[in-house]
Formats: sequence, structure tokens, C-alpha cells
Amino acid sequence: MDLYQIKNMIIDDEQYSEESITVDFTNNNKRYSITLNKADLEVVNTWVFENNTSIPASLPDEIIKSIKEDVKKQIN
Repeated sequence: MDLYQIKNMIIDDEQYSEESITVDFTNNNKRYSITLNKADLEVVNTWVFENNTSIPASLPDEIIKSIKEDVKKQIN
């Protein structure tokens, strides 16, 4: 059973003068977005979309770690 399903991934080469990667995914029927620094894959921010708005999300380390591994596979 998958923890999440990636819906979209965007590599932004110029956001705030640093490259970043934004991954949109679903987990438990909720939509999330996580932005990572491309250089070291450190988390910049995480959001959950609820009631037509986005709010900061707290994601389990297991999901973050797994998403980082998926991103590494895509950018290498």
C-alpha cells in the first residue's frame, strides 16, 4: 500500500535565487504540496489544501523521507 501518490513535480530554477522542487501529492484523500531545496532536498515548506485554502502541514518523517527518495530518482 502506497503512503502517497505524486500528482505533479515542478523543478524551479530561480525561486528566491535557489533551485527548488515542488511536489504535489495525495495522502489519505487529502491534497498536499511540499517544496524542497534542490541542492540538499531539505524541506522549505509543506501545505495541505482544505476548504478551498492552503494551510501549513505537518507530515510524518516517513512520508518526507520517501518523497525525497522518489525525487532523487527523478532528478538523477
